Amino acid sequence: MDGTERSRQSCAAAPQAETDQAQQQPMMELNGTDHRDSPSDRVTLKKEIGLLSACAIIIGNIIGSGIFISPKGVLEHAGSVGLSLIVWVCGGGICALGSMCYAELGVTIPKSGGDYSYVTEIFGGLVGFLLLWSAVLIMYPTTLAVIALTFSNYVLQPAFQNCVPPYLATRLLSTICILFLTWVNCSSVRWATRIQDVFTVAKLLALGLIIVVGLVQICRGHYDALRPSQAFEFTRDPSVGQIALAFLQASFAFSGWNFLNYVTEEVVEPRKNLPRAIYISIPLVTLVYTLTNIAYFSSMTPEELLASNAVAVTFGEKLLGVFSWVMPISVALSTFGGINGYLFTSSRLCFSGAREGHLPYLLAMIHLKNCTPIPALLVCCGATIVILCIGETHNLINYVSFINFLSYGVTIAGLLYYRWKRPNLLRPIKVSVLVPISYLVFWAVLLGFSLYSEPVVCGMGIVIMLTGVPVYFVGVHWKNKPRCVYRVVECVTYVGQKLCFVVFPQEDLSEITPLTASDKHND
Repeated sequence: MDGTERSRQSCAAAPQAETDQAQQQPMMELNGTDHRDSPSDRVTLKKEIGLLSACAIIIGNIIGSGIFISPKGVLEHAGSVGLSLIVWVCGGGICALGSMCYAELGVTIPKSGGDYSYVTEIFGGLVGFLLLWSAVLIMYPTTLAVIALTFSNYVLQPAFQNCVPPYLATRLLSTICILFLTWVNCSSVRWATRIQDVFTVAKLLALGLIIVVGLVQICRGHYDALRPSQAFEFTRDPSVGQIALAFLQASFAFSGWNFLNYVTEEVVEPRKNLPRAIYISIPLVTLVYTLTNIAYFSSMTPEELLASNAVAVTFGEKLLGVFSWVMPISVALSTFGGINGYLFTSSRLCFSGAREGHLPYLLAMIHLKNCTPIPALLVCCGATIVILCIGETHNLINYVSFINFLSYGVTIAGLLYYRWKRPNLLRPIKVSVLVPISYLVFWAVLLGFSLYSEPVVCGMGIVIMLTGVPVYFVGVHWKNKPRCVYRVVECVTYVGQKLCFVVFPQEDLSEITPLTASDKHND
């Protein structure tokens, strides 16, 4: 499909003559045919994300559960304390290069949907659909599930100090958390952004506590593991493949740096605030992550860190004494905010995909009064609950990290191709060509060695993406489907509209259309 209008027409054309007048009237009312002239009265996604909230979305999505899970995986694959710290710093640097490229794409193609919207605009429907398919099927539900499980494990840890929290209890608490935050996001964009602001501050305070305590330990002389003579003592001979896997583990902790691009249409003055938020947030997170890992090694030996399933809790038990309960609560607050951020942004990916005609167009509708994409939020919630009972956390992180990196590389390669394809587009930000090339070199090396070291894990990621090819040709490319298919789609859409009280948004196309230099001059 070429967009929402075409998907509406093709889904409505077949059964239109057979639909009785009584059914047509409520559908017309529900689709909002009473046009609203005032911009403030239009049923559309509201621009309620300022610079502070934009920074909170980036920081809140990056700092979820990764910094509390990935230190173990990074150290395990790096083989030494010193190399693991180098991986964390370089991971932040690579993240900064990627974010600069996404800043250019975000102000050039000011659509919500992030990677998916950019790739669809640049390479066409099939490539965009494959990214959408893998993201909706595994990438974002898996990330949400991992963060939710981390939340429940840290909340339940004080009650099960000498054993692992029960399987059923962790899944149940994770599900309750996801359902509650889905309700919040369905109710109000303002509520969701306020929660994000508050919990972003809370997670920065939690990491700040770890950093301060760690620095106190260093000042007292407890930094044996950080001495150069010991920091580079390898438990095994380092290999490029293992270092690549260490970078994949670190990339999980940094994943989410591009998520503000998923909600571009809800950002106030996106061509100004989107790049500003990126340039503020990425260096801050890199600094916090590096100092947090230094703090861990100031009080824990590498063996203790590798043996811990809850690194921050172990850290608190060793150094905070009777106040050790603060640590699991702080981590729980951090992951709670991460779940909210991922739900907020991943639902906009489903919304953007449906608007392009790549998903059922019910998902492109928003609530008539709250202006929130309720159907898309419900799909994200349901997919996450299904994933909660599947897989082991460590393997899930590898799947997600590989698919994440694959999508990042394709998108940034698209930036170079788009410069050649559309040289006259207005680009308020235009990074040096060395930035995307440097990122792509690193990307190719990392994926190549990861594929060599973990062919099954990485191969599964590729297979998951390629399963979307037949789905695309049957569900999207095939336009003349049997009439019964259109009847079923319209019936499901009608029921969904009634249940969720949703309509198609009334969009201002001038806000999401790429501009040329002549367009800017005419304005």
